[in-house]
Amino acid sequence: MVLHGAGQLTGGAAEPPRLELVAPVDARIDAGRRHKSSGFEQLVSVPATATIPPIRVKRTLMLADVLAVLFGAAFALAIQAVFRPESQSVVIAEWLLLVASLPLWLMSARAANLYVSRANLRAADEAKHIAVVSLVGVAWVVALAFVFQVDNLSRWWTAALLACAFAALYVERSIARVVFRRLRTEGRLSRPVLVVGTDEYAAAVARTMQSHPELGYRALGFIGDEPPLLDCGLPLLGETDQIELIARSLGATGVLISLQSTTGEMVNALSRRLTDAGLHVTLGTSLRDIDLHRLRAQELDGQALFYIEPVIRTGWRRSAMRVFDVTVSIAALVITAPIVAVAVVAIRLESKGSVLFRQRRIGEGGTPFDIIKLRTMCDGADAMKDELLDLNESDGPLFKISADPRVTRVGRVLRKFSIDELPQFWNVLRGEMSVVGPRPALPREVAEWDEDVHERLRVLPGITGMWQVSGRSETTFDEYKRLDLYYVDNWSLLHDVKIVLRTIFVVLRGHGAS
Repeated sequence: MVLHGAGQLTGGAAEPPRLELVAPVDARIDAGRRHKSSGFEQLVSVPATATIPPIRVKRTLMLADVLAVLFGAAFALAIQAVFRPESQSVVIAEWLLLVASLPLWLMSARAANLYVSRANLRAADEAKHIAVVSLVGVAWVVALAFVFQVDNLSRWWTAALLACAFAALYVERSIARVVFRRLRTEGRLSRPVLVVGTDEYAAAVARTMQSHPELGYRALGFIGDEPPLLDCGLPLLGETDQIELIARSLGATGVLISLQSTTGEMVNALSRRLTDAGLHVTLGTSLRDIDLHRLRAQELDGQALFYIEPVIRTGWRRSAMRVFDVTVSIAALVITAPIVAVAVVAIRLESKGSVLFRQRRIGEGGTPFDIIKLRTMCDGADAMKDELLDLNESDGPLFKISADPRVTRVGRVLRKFSIDELPQFWNVLRGEMSVVGPRPALPREVAEWDEDVHERLRVLPGITGMWQVSGRSETTFDEYKRLDLYYVDNWSLLHDVKIVLRTIFVVLRGHGAS
């Protein structure tokens, strides 16, 4: 299933949407709302936050794009004035050409789907569209100069305009991404949808929409013959022959169809009916945790298929990853050397014992190795662990206490900013770890894993990973397992670079560590 945020004119994070299969208990939903006989007419209306009309969002974004292009052009003129000054007549001609080309820039942006939310789900997709618009926009400027016979157009300014317009548009859209996410979370930029199907998957998707408003959806209820298998606090509104009437009555603009609850013929008929009625239709395939870039739509005698690109971790990709690891590790060890030196002194002054802490962990292919960290606990902390098992706040095989009495005062500071993890770059240089990868697990944790979790041993463990940038110590075991497996199944060097950049911001905020 692919979730596209309503009004999400810029894409989301690298992290996949969560499908939660745990049924919540909601005492507010009475039995009358749970049965088909009650119908959508019996739906209890709950005042919703006033939403922003899509046309207003689009117009505001178009205005922001125009201002960004103008800002980029002004910056390009400033660069030209410093490195290749031109006469005032040339500068005026350049400004006139740019202003005259602005409607063409907007036309190019529309043609490049820069105002279609589902085409800009991710920042990388939006960046590609911005690059196309910038290139075509500058081409329009050059074309207008040819039409109006402007012979003295500066090539220096033209090149600078291309770079500056792209940069200005990218920054503007990044800001818009943050604003849109906040508006979606507040319920002011969400798409009201109906869920066709009442199977477990359909209920899980509806639950995800409810618990993650930042995705931009607001589930109104279910369409089907039987009540949903999981109680999501949403009513059964009616059958499929009533969808258009229900959608008009409740103001729904989209429909999500669970393919597990419908036949192929029914899906085709519904798709035709609902799209003709002006509703957005999304098909839920139940595919989970597969990066969108790995999916390729195909057709086989009229049958719609998805081809899943394989993940290749060998050959030049493995070599490039090793070069990346060594380069980042050397740079990190050199840059953070003064911080580590101060930490070493602080550890020495506060408590006795070794400054470094070594612990056996399980690496790629199940190979054990000793991880190196700065000591953050009192001497002999491992011997005290059995006495603290009743205080464990994590589920599964993980062991975590938010206010662990074994952690020293200096240790709490080191953990908050992940300074204790810095010596692990030596493990990376020795080839035992990678900069990015699944959390290196203890042998006793591995012994409790099920078969699926063992798949994470196909790659080197990492200093940081999706589990860290998605909550770090606050992540539950199920979520930690899911994020690690998502990383393994969708590995790429570009993905690693993104995680490293996100880690920097997480660490600087000191969020999620313990």
